[in-house]
Amino acid sequence: MSESRQSVLPGSRRLEGVIDDETRYRAVGSRDARFDGVFFTAVRTTGIYCRPSCPATTPKRTNCTFYPTAAAAQGAGYRACRRCRPDSVPGSPEWNHRADLVGRAMRLIGDGVVDREGVAGLAGRLGYSSRQLQRQLTAELGAGPLALARAQRAQTARLLLQTTELPVTDVAFAAGFASVRQFNDTIREVYDRTPSALRTEPGGHRRAPAAGGTLGLRLAYRGVIDTDHLIDFLGLRAVPGVEEVVGGPTPGTRTYRRTLALPYGHGLAEVDGLGPGDRPDRGWLDCRLTLTDLRDLTTAVHRLRALFDLDADPDAVDARLAADPLLAPLAAARPGLRSPGHVDPHELAVRAVLGQQVTVAAARTLAGRLAERYGTPLPTADGGLRLLFPTAAALAAADPEQLAMPNARRRALLGLCAALADGTVRLDRGVDRERTAAELLALPGIGPWTVGYLRMRALADPDVFLPTDIGVRDGLRALGENGDPRTAADRSTAWAPWRSYALHHLWAAAAARHGTAPRTRNAAPRTRNTREDQS
Repeated sequence: MSESRQSVLPGSRRLEGVIDDETRYRAVGSRDARFDGVFFTAVRTTGIYCRPSCPATTPKRTNCTFYPTAAAAQGAGYRACRRCRPDSVPGSPEWNHRADLVGRAMRLIGDGVVDREGVAGLAGRLGYSSRQLQRQLTAELGAGPLALARAQRAQTARLLLQTTELPVTDVAFAAGFASVRQFNDTIREVYDRTPSALRTEPGGHRRAPAAGGTLGLRLAYRGVIDTDHLIDFLGLRAVPGVEEVVGGPTPGTRTYRRTLALPYGHGLAEVDGLGPGDRPDRGWLDCRLTLTDLRDLTTAVHRLRALFDLDADPDAVDARLAADPLLAPLAAARPGLRSPGHVDPHELAVRAVLGQQVTVAAARTLAGRLAERYGTPLPTADGGLRLLFPTAAALAAADPEQLAMPNARRRALLGLCAALADGTVRLDRGVDRERTAAELLALPGIGPWTVGYLRMRALADPDVFLPTDIGVRDGLRALGENGDPRTAADRSTAWAPWRSYALHHLWAAAAARHGTAPRTRNAAPRTRNTREDQS
């Protein structure tokens, strides 16, 4: 599939491309929060820019200019509204599913690639020249990669200034600025305030870091969210020592915890699910991060957002799935269901191979054994968290005789880890999905189920369907449908471009049918034509 075809998915709601300025103005007049992050409204008479749902008096149409990104508004000389804080909205759903150059670039910028590797590094990852990348981003978003990264740094700095007691110098470097002077100049330009004034501005909720330097944050999302499904899904697959689900800070809540391997160090993350009294549309999840190096803050937040699929547009997804009589009851029963991503694509790739032809519980046990033998122990355990999951390089160098699994799976695992370690295959949210899928399929023992699972979770593809999966077949039978893979694949075309979400609905239906969590193992028939059996 070409990049031009991938940029617009049939049935998706590409808001920037289908609405005009008059429609945008009506969204501003109605304070429609669904458009937060999709565009920004700049007001000439005040010199500020806002999110569409800003509660301030609606400005006159003649005074409004609309921008696709906060960086574009900042580049035009506007500062962020102090009332609605437009820089803190969820990311546009466009960057959550687009597979073209701009979508891939935005995901990598969000991960902090520009701060760590510069524009040249970003362009190299994407396979374009810096000039081509600058031209395309500016043409579509009104800002180049440096401006987009700068806007992200400014938002991170504001968050730290207004929610922590970290020294200003620490805030500057934690946000990704190269110098305190650059930090001061950017804050003044973006917020029309000095860092000290921004810190004391009304509306901030500063608190001293908890024991161990833990930072308390809020992860914004749009629409409604089903955190029960997210935590059920992650908890069922939690690798002992690396992940766990525990009781939350208030009665009836649960918290997902895990270790993080990050560019400058490691971290511990905790994200609370919603409690019985919390509105599913309240707009944020509570999160706590403990980092060995504060420069990893932006990357850690970005990866947690991907894990919990917080930049999704649940209204568009639910509307599409509810149009099919088969899935309509499921969409109505679980509004805001998300498709979990992952914080580490290499870890996910290993776990996907371990999950071939076995149950979720068996794959979790195998992953736990690998983590114990080849993972990196934390200096100090924290609850049930003791380990960083082993790297692809560590597993590629493992003695095959020490890997207790069938020979075919062992060869598949070692071949995949070698390809990831030497860069033959890249797995990050900035790669070309089609090219990466072909590279994975070329590896011995890697078949369509594994590739589809990786596309869905590691590459944030919203339109993956796994017709041979046992959980899918059970879910369809629970709905009175034929679970035959060919029939299921044909039926799934009605759910495009959101088949990844349909997949999760079917897994949930299978769980309800059996009274347990759904089985989601690779159930492809063992024939000579399946890649899993060709090793």
